[in-house]
Amino acid sequence: MSYYNEYRPGGFMGLPPITKNFILISIVLYLLSGFLEKFFQIDLYDYLALHYYKSKDFHPVQFITYIFMHGSLMHLFFNMFGLYVFGQVLEEYWGARKFVFFYFITGMGAALTQYVIIHYSIRDTIQQIDELLQDPFLDTHQRFELMESKALIYSRQVVVGASGSLFGLLAAFGMLFPNQLLYLYFFIPVKAKWLVIGYGLIELLSGLSNNPNDNVAHFAHVGGLVVGAILVWWWKKNNSRHRYYYDDSDETF
Repeated sequence: MSYYNEYRPGGFMGLPPITKNFILISIVLYLLSGFLEKFFQIDLYDYLALHYYKSKDFHPVQFITYIFMHGSLMHLFFNMFGLYVFGQVLEEYWGARKFVFFYFITGMGAALTQYVIIHYSIRDTIQQIDELLQDPFLDTHQRFELMESKALIYSRQVVVGASGSLFGLLAAFGMLFPNQLLYLYFFIPVKAKWLVIGYGLIELLSGLSNNPNDNVAHFAHVGGLVVGAILVWWWKKNNSRHRYYYDDSDETF
């Protein structure tokens, strides 16, 4: 008979340093963005959120900084709660350097996935504008308005949040500790492997549904999860350091 430990994360002060600092940075930036906008009319999201690469506001460093920016208090809370739950285990398991690498790479993978979705979602509109701009009979004012419309479309494609990295952590936890019990909605026990599969399918189906009223970057979540799974698979395949802090004796899927 196999025994499955119930995973219960420790307190905040006992968190390993990288996980703790990532949570603190995200909270500070959320509070700072509200303060700067209210008192100085400075929009921190213009600088740190991830903009589409054709936007005038895009800077390469945003592939990292966007992970620490969040669009609402609930967005911040759920991402930081997930980081609190899974980050401490994986940071202790891998060590700080490998954990940081994983966190940022899955975040960038999520961003690139979302870039692909953005590209195809605006492609037809951009092509129509480009065709209109080729009209030799356009006057200067019309040409300027079309170019402004194009720039506006690019500027509206903004991504924020640690969700992609979080889904990467979820994938890693599920692959390394597949039979550990997690509590869905705090009271429904679910094995980690089923939670990963379930969340992955939900996000994929939500993205494919293409609900116009849904502003969640579901494919970014899927991208983070897939990149995370590939990284863990590669590290395990190459016999990178992996040991178990929890009982996981039954490997039956």
